[in-house]
Amino acid sequence: MPELPEVEFAATVARRIARGRTITSVRVLHRSQRRSLPARDAKSLVGDRILDVRRRGKSQRFALASGRELHVHFRMTGDWLAPGPGAIPRTVRAIITFDDGTSLALDDPRALSVLTLHNEPAGDDGIGPDALDPALRAVELGGRLATRRIPIKVALLDQRIVAGIGNIYACEALWRARIDPRIPASRVKPTTLPALLRAIRATLNAALKRQQRYYGSSEDWSDASRFAVYDREGEPCRRCRTRIKRITQAARSTYFCPKCQS
Repeated sequence: MPELPEVEFAATVARRIARGRTITSVRVLHRSQRRSLPARDAKSLVGDRILDVRRRGKSQRFALASGRELHVHFRMTGDWLAPGPGAIPRTVRAIITFDDGTSLALDDPRALSVLTLHNEPAGDDGIGPDALDPALRAVELGGRLATRRIPIKVALLDQRIVAGIGNIYACEALWRARIDPRIPASRVKPTTLPALLRAIRATLNAALKRQQRYYGSSEDWSDASRFAVYDREGEPCRRCRTRIKRITQAARSTYFCPKCQS
């Protein structure tokens, strides 16, 4: 599932193509996307101009000259393509074309992505502060965790607490911070919170830089060897050489070092 780094990079791609451009056509090719962006909404976008593309947690917000916002959430497998000449991939679900002839194509093999048009910018959208927002401080994060008895790994996946973190980078951040993913969120020590916040940001920024570095190359930037613990069950910890353990939390796999994170 795309997490903050992947969505941030996708927003960068969309911004490069779409910012300042006027929409000339919107084609919604799959019925799943038509449920969230019906034909009348898609048609109303024609002639509107995109002022900017911003990321909020795991979603993207296209700010329009009309004052409206187009929200895009990739869900499990969505991404943007910049289609060239020739046939488009069968997994493309929507195409937005602009006045300079360029296009953005929503590619999503599982067709779970959601596009929604809002009459005005979203205010309180129910999610917490962005994980990379410099205004977020450890004391605020601690306040958001203080009443949560669920495991800290599960709490980090709750977008109402902090937005943008998914299963992969929650595992990686907790490893960096040397925090046991099983302890209740409310029991994370106040003295540990700054290290946790630093670990979250370092993990997300490293993933974003890696994706930028390998964009357009033949190397698979998403190769699991880049992870410290995620998907490395039974392999040695890169700090202490203890074998990585996998458990299930909230129906998701959690990977951690039973020695470093004890």
